[in-house]
Amino acid sequence: MLDKVLVFIDAGFLSKVSKRFGEGEYIKFKITDFVNNICSKGGYDCEKVFYYTAPPYHPNNPSKNEIYRKERYDFFKNLLVKDGIVVREGRCQRLKIDGRSVYRQKEVDSLMIIDMMSVLVDYPDIKKVILVSSDSDFVPVIEKLSRKGVKTILYTYFSRKRDVDFSWSNDLIRSVWRYVKLERGDFDG
Repeated sequence: MLDKVLVFIDAGFLSKVSKRFGEGEYIKFKITDFVNNICSKGGYDCEKVFYYTAPPYHPNNPSKNEIYRKERYDFFKNLLVKDGIVVREGRCQRLKIDGRSVYRQKEVDSLMIIDMMSVLVDYPDIKKVILVSSDSDFVPVIEKLSRKGVKTILYTYFSRKRDVDFSWSNDLIRSVWRYVKLERGDFDG
């Protein structure tokens, strides 16, 4: 019998990995195929998928492009929900830096941490979780889950070069029960 797992996906991280494997272009893939691939590779049965993202910035008086981006996002989100994926949304912050607009996700990691801690109460029979991320901010929750008997399997991507987007985190790697480096084939349908 396969171990049941919950899968927690950092959408921003997964998007960057997709672009890396697509050599500068985002790979078109289905989240359900991706989850099925990583779960079958590890010998796990997925109980539920949690997807963490932020909708595109949408001001009070949006431009046609901002309206279009929001409509595309809503369509994508609805597809995920139809597939039974829990979509948790932070927010998108716009900053003006040197005359340019810079966008940053806010509150997304906090939502992931809250939901990961909720595993102990909401899913008491789950003893393993999969985290798709590279963020060392998750180390405290991973360690807490471990002390309570829940093992974390990290699916991540890193570069041995000084690569800001894909750096190696010793603390994150040490905190998990097991880690797996994502591959291009993990995105295939």
